Amino acid sequence: MMNYDLYSTNAQSFKKGALKINGTSTIKVEPNIAIVNLGVVTEDTNLEKAQRENAIKVTSIINELLKFGVSKEDISTLTYNIEPQYDYIEGKQVFRGYKVTNILSVTIKDLSKVGQIIDAAVSKGANRVDNIKFTVENPSPYYNKALSLAIINAINKARQVENTLKVNMFKTPYKIIEQSSTENVQEVADFKVLAATTPILPGQITITSNIEAFFYYKY
Repeated sequence: MMNYDLYSTNAQSFKKGALKINGTSTIKVEPNIAIVNLGVVTEDTNLEKAQRENAIKVTSIINELLKFGVSKEDISTLTYNIEPQYDYIEGKQVFRGYKVTNILSVTIKDLSKVGQIIDAAVSKGANRVDNIKFTVENPSPYYNKALSLAIINAINKARQVENTLKVNMFKTPYKIIEQSSTENVQEVADFKVLAATTPILPGQITITSNIEAFFYYKY
């Protein structure tokens, strides 16, 4: 959140008042990357076996991702958990084994391959596909555009107020407060089983900017 002071508040030779006006803008953007969480969950009474099976499958998945052109820098471990599992039999806790969970966060830059990549990962042992998020790799230019349009929106509102109240409004706000800038990332619901080839169709995402603009007016 940013605060912009554009005018000093030194006393002038005329009477003046101040008016706060909200400005908002929403723009739609085509996503250019997808972020998907791919995971392997293994269970065994022997922890070492559960870990080894998990590691083999995860390594196989990573190698498959690399074949599809996903770079190593776009693959990272999101979660790695080891959890003992218990059953309750006749009120007693009975050890069942260990569950090992390894979740990878994968950034896919070729959106035409998202479905193929997911299916390939599943074929190599991925049994968790938690979510798919479509977004933009560098959102800053879009945030800046939304901010500019929000300021223009506030200025246009100020002109309308000026005409309605018959006052002499300063053309430029003396202060701007950026309230929020949000990105509505498109997310596909969680799922675990996918059919080949899974159709994944990205839609547009929205970026919204909200500001408060303060104007002086003479009377």
